[in-house]
Amino acid sequence: MKKVTAPATLPETGFLRLRQVLALFPIGPTRWYQGVKSGEFPAPISLTPRVKAYRVSDIRALLDKFNAQPPAAM
Repeated sequence: MKKVTAPATLPETGFLRLRQVLALFPIGPTRWYQGVKSGEFPAPISLTPRVKAYRVSDIRALLDKFNAQPPAAM
């Protein structure tokens, strides 16, 4: 995966919906849910029974983790 950076508009704290998270990572929703299930990506938090979101702190940590890894060989 190529390096990804947090946009300047990413808040320091709070929550992001899935579409906002996927705008930061070059993957689709199916791959994201597979990563959540395997523990590779953070799990969402239930804000209401029907609304799930991701902590900004978890997403920032994930961005840092990906950027610390060497680029994958093609």
